[in-house]
Amino acid sequence: MFKILIEDVFIALSAIISNRLRTFLTMLGIVIGILAVTLMGTLIEGLDGAFERSISFLSRDVLFVSRHKWFGGSDQWWETRNRRHMKVEYAAKIKELSQYAIAAAPTMSRSATVRYLDKAVPNVRTTGTTDEYLQTTTFDIENGRFFTAGESRAGAPVCVLGYDVAEQLFESEDPVGKKVKLGPHQFRVIGVIEKQGKFLGLFSQDNQTVIPLGTFQKVFARRGWTQINVKVPAGYIGAATEEITGIMRRIRGLKPQERDDFAINQQEAFRTQYNAIKFAIGGTGIFITVLSLMVGGIGIMNIMFVSVKERTREIGIRKALGATRKVIMMQFLLEAIFICGFAGLFGLGISFVGSRAIDRLVFPSSMPLWLAMVAFLLSLLVGVVSGLAPSYRAARLDPIEALRYE
Repeated sequence: MFKILIEDVFIALSAIISNRLRTFLTMLGIVIGILAVTLMGTLIEGLDGAFERSISFLSRDVLFVSRHKWFGGSDQWWETRNRRHMKVEYAAKIKELSQYAIAAAPTMSRSATVRYLDKAVPNVRTTGTTDEYLQTTTFDIENGRFFTAGESRAGAPVCVLGYDVAEQLFESEDPVGKKVKLGPHQFRVIGVIEKQGKFLGLFSQDNQTVIPLGTFQKVFARRGWTQINVKVPAGYIGAATEEITGIMRRIRGLKPQERDDFAINQQEAFRTQYNAIKFAIGGTGIFITVLSLMVGGIGIMNIMFVSVKERTREIGIRKALGATRKVIMMQFLLEAIFICGFAGLFGLGISFVGSRAIDRLVFPSSMPLWLAMVAFLLSLLVGVVSGLAPSYRAARLDPIEALRYE
């Protein structure tokens, strides 16, 4: 039996080699399908890693109270546009009335140019806040310190620089203790935030500076996007959200029948939005994969029918020499499986190069081993399915009629 199987393998490989161009063209559909499924998997794997690294700057146990939802929701645009602005005083009220609030930091932010001597960094995200801000973020101070409660209350002219801003302004110098300018005002650098990288590769989290809220209001005349960051105990996000919603309605003086004119955002909003994008990419990839494999499988089935037709006399001779239906069927089935197997390996080779390019040019990623194995097994399965009908027809040929075939 083993000898017969080896003979079938040899015959199938000989048929593939003798029709190299036809085999290559037949393989293309399968190659595209394998490319789609593996590159989609690599892309999603890389996106997952980039997202988790990026989202870490938003703590899971911090609620962000602002005028609008981060991602729209069901609120009408003209309704949210006319909402009253948030006030920094809300932070103290929330801290006073909430049993869950560990820290509440009002933040105002806008873009500004930071200067040191003849160097300038434009469009730096400048945030005015209080000393409790550090408790509502995940970053650490790499060099120096954050401003104190006293400096925060007094509106001291001090600032903490983001990593990139410090690098561009000071290069080899130690920035702590140096004076920089925000607009016409001088600030003493008291710390540098550790490097955080880009959010999903879109914008740098290191292009920022943080100053006391009172100072921000003096420099920028109370103009800027206002938000209240509230840190709550881990595991009490739901209860804390309900409680702070009630407190905000009380602060804003809303009647029972009136809708909320504010929003409480949290990290989960980003995760929900990301999952929707990921499923859209995955769905598109699966659709392309199924379509390509179906087209490729039909192409291989067609070629195998042609092959059976061309080799009808050969089949008749083998049957006359004692070959059984099972042996003939195995010969053509192996040929279809080999074609799909080679197409799978070819597709995986191209996909490996593509995944390396994504890793170098877009974001760190790699093709999971399980995905490569699943893709290869999928290509073999297509070979089995597409080869069944032609090989069955070959096996059912009458040997006498096959020998007479011209």
